[in-house]
Amino acid sequence: MLVTKKMVGIFGGALMAGALSVAIPAAANAMGPMVEAMDQDVSGGTVSASKIMAGENGWLVVHRTDSEMKPGPVVGYAPLKKGENMDVTAILQEPVKSGEMLMLMIHSEQGGMKTGYFEYTLGAKEDGPIKPDGKLVMKVVTAQ
Repeated sequence: MLVTKKMVGIFGGALMAGALSVAIPAAANAMGPMVEAMDQDVSGGTVSASKIMAGENGWLVVHRTDSEMKPGPVVGYAPLKKGENMDVTAILQEPVKSGEMLMLMIHSEQGGMKTGYFEYTLGAKEDGPIKPDGKLVMKVVTAQ
């Protein structure tokens, strides 16, 4: 069979289109760390994130916060696995009233004495917050 320049151009274009269609979904799946959550009823003593993407094993940590959006005391936490975590629920360790704001934040599992034990206290380095590009990975919700 005789291969012409036109055939090479068409074949090469088809290969490129195929390569792009494979590369685009792969890039879309390479999502960075994130927290998705909505305002919710916490009267049952829990707070949940609908989806969390974690770059490593770690923790969903629930901090009190207010209109200044600074993380306050920890009122709950739940373990996270590396990758996608769906419907992550943390048990609140103290009462949270309707209207109060909670910051759901990703913390690492690094620097502590034991793996699998949450060891962070406000301002400590053990199991502290992750900060890609210097920014906290979190979502603020209001208790209903």
